[in-house]
Amino acid sequence: MLLFHRDLGGAGRPPLVIVHGFLGSSRNWQTAGAGLAAHFHVLALDLRNHGCSPHAPEMTYTAMLADVLAWMDAQGLARAALLGHSMGGKLAMRVACRHPERVDRLFVVDIAPKEYPGRAQRAELAAMNELRLDELHSRAEAELRLEARVDNRAMRKFLTTNLERDDDGWRWTVNLPVLTAALPDLVKNPLDPADRFDGPAHFILGGRSGFVQAGDHAAIHRHFPSVRITVMPDSGHNPHMEARAAFLALVAQTAAGVP
Repeated sequence: MLLFHRDLGGAGRPPLVIVHGFLGSSRNWQTAGAGLAAHFHVLALDLRNHGCSPHAPEMTYTAMLADVLAWMDAQGLARAALLGHSMGGKLAMRVACRHPERVDRLFVVDIAPKEYPGRAQRAELAAMNELRLDELHSRAEAELRLEARVDNRAMRKFLTTNLERDDDGWRWTVNLPVLTAALPDLVKNPLDPADRFDGPAHFILGGRSGFVQAGDHAAIHRHFPSVRITVMPDSGHNPHMEARAAFLALVAQTAAGVP
């Protein structure tokens, strides 16, 4: 499988590969990625069953890891910095631990190496599966219809970015049946107890998010002994959007070798 990617600028600089979260895509990283292009050649992926990448029946961290390595090979990238958000952060951890020779440095955004309950994702997937696309006239109407199960307006808007319209009407760009079936595996810890990445790692966390608790820091240090952990107090789960300037400054500091 050859993944779709967006080149967000910075050609000639060290490569940075961005991996999005569950139900996201490279499109969500266009603004932040353009900012990072001052320091890196920024390449943002669409994972399998997301965005413009192919659909496939398997949706596991093992399959996604193979996809990322195959894509790097196709691009002629022996090594790159790797930045992953949420589910993409779990995948980035796994790539770094299992194939450290391919990762110059690791950035993980608001996720920990642990299992998550997945309650919110189940509600979001249920709302998406229940939506009658044949009765839909606009994304705004879709947002209204999702409101019964998804009370967060920003999340409803995010979910509807996965809607596309063609001559036959509206459709989901994500592989909704496969993602729904795969959720119990995707919320699990992507790492085994012995997994370890000794290279430079920076975990950037949202202080208002709740995805990573203080008690999770020990596990992060255990798997990533050279890690720097930064909590952004004014951000939720998406610091690259909610506190973009401060987020870009943190990544730039790491790129410059600032401890």
